[in-house]
This record gives sequence, structure tokens and C-alpha cells, in this order.
Amino acid sequence: MSTLSVQLYSVRDAFAEDPSATLAKLAEIGFTNVEPFKLVENASALRALREHGLSAPTTHVSLVGAELNPVFDAAAELGVTTLIDPFIADEKWRDAGDIAATADALNAAAEAAKGHGLTVGYHNHWWELANRVDGRAALEVLTDHLTPDVVLEVDTYWAAAGGEDAPALLRRLGERVVALHVKDGGLATDATGQVPAGQGSVPVADVLASAPNALRVVEFDAYSGDLFEGIAASRAFLLTLEDAK
Repeated sequence: MSTLSVQLYSVRDAFAEDPSATLAKLAEIGFTNVEPFKLVENASALRALREHGLSAPTTHVSLVGAELNPVFDAAAELGVTTLIDPFIADEKWRDAGDIAATADALNAAAEAAKGHGLTVGYHNHWWELANRVDGRAALEVLTDHLTPDVVLEVDTYWAAAGGEDAPALLRRLGERVVALHVKDGGLATDATGQVPAGQGSVPVADVLASAPNALRVVEFDAYSGDLFEGIAASRAFLLTLEDAK
């Protein structure tokens, strides 16, 4: 499997307008993997993946507090193997009890998913790192409560925006990190100023070296230029780093 992917949220407007054409453009850029968002809601549109030679090994989908059977059905239809909850609100990361409750919910989802041959994970924003409990980042407190079955997709831009040394964080989290969101910019927490990988403040080369086996998922939350050109530039930079090994 290729170690490169792209989060479809980056091109959400184009995808909403014409899913098949959007997938075709990403395939033309050179991607063989994509990461869908809102898996159940977009399941019908995502049936076009195969005709464009694309796979979706990971997806963003709400798991905590959600009805899971439709998620499992959509994953089975589309060949997704790792389900990543992308968002637990900021206020749930300030108290040890709330963090433990989130872990319990993810653990329960992982146990249910296991029966379907699926893996469950979590994706961070900046607040899981900025919020501290007993001097430790809330995301790391979460990992203390997770069963080994639950994996992480670390958004390295948001980790840095939350005040963490992203490469050091990845080294501490180790093999639990199975995927990375790779993006760059000035680290504004409102997502402004994002740029193609290698053109901003994130130490992308060090990030990738700190999680060598993780899937690299290119993403933009926002971008002032042409999104497909930005995605292509990020992909080209990541390939340059791979070639330099």
C-alpha cells in the first residue's frame, strides 16, 4: 500500500459539487489513496472510488455517541479498514474524568469494530495538546486509558499549533500512531495561512522521520490558492523526502 493519501475534506466544496470529477483529479495528481470524511453521509458518492483506481484505507467518521452499524456497513462496502473519530470538542479535554469517558467510548467502539475486522482511532485538533492535565497534554492522558486496539492519527499541524514539539510527541506515542495529517503553515488555530507542506513552520521532514511507518495524509483545512495545486505541491514535497532516504 502506498504511504500517501489525501483527506477529502481538503476539497470538500469540489467533492460536494461533483464527487467523481474530484476523485478523478486526485487520481490524476498521483494519489491511489484518499481519506473520506462523513463516511455514512458520503457513502453513495464514494462508490466512484474504484472506477478511479482509488482506495480508502482510513476514514473520518463520528464514533463517540453514534450508531455504529451504519458505519460498519459503509466501511465494508467501501473497503475501509480504519475508522477515525475526528472531533471531540475542546471542553471535553480539560478534566481527567471527561478524558477517561472519551477513552471508554473509543474502547467500546473498538471492541464492536473488531467483530467486523475494523480498527478504531482518534484524530486530534490543537486543543488536545494545549489542554493540560497534571502537566501532561490531554491527548497523552487519553492514551493512558485506551486499549491497545485503539490507534491514533496525529494531525501534526494541530499538534504544533497546540504548543507541542510534534516530532517528540510522535516518538513518545510510538507505534500507536498509524497515520499522520501532514499540512503546514503559520500555526494559526483558526486554520488561516496554511500552505503546501515544506513551506511553513511545521518541521515536516522531522515529523515524518519520527513516524516512519505511518500513512501520510495530505490535508488543508483552508487554503487561499488553488486547492488541487496545493495538494499536488504537498505530495511532490513528500515524495522528495521519501526519495532522499
